[in-house]
Amino acid sequence: MDDFQNILEHGISFGRGGDKPKDDGKVKTKAKKKQYITGAHGSGSARQKAKYREQRANRHKK
Repeated sequence: MDDFQNILEHGISFGRGGDKPKDDGKVKTKAKKKQYITGAHGSGSARQKAKYREQRANRHKK
């Protein structure tokens, strides 16, 4: 009966238990990796995006 009363007062939490994940400062996205920036991983769209990135980077260089 005590457990039932505790549930009525506080509710049930289905949240994630345990410690918070540590933040090691690493970038988790693939977009920052060198192969994706240069388009070297084989995807045609990645090569095209790399071409546009290179054009944008060289836009104001003379």
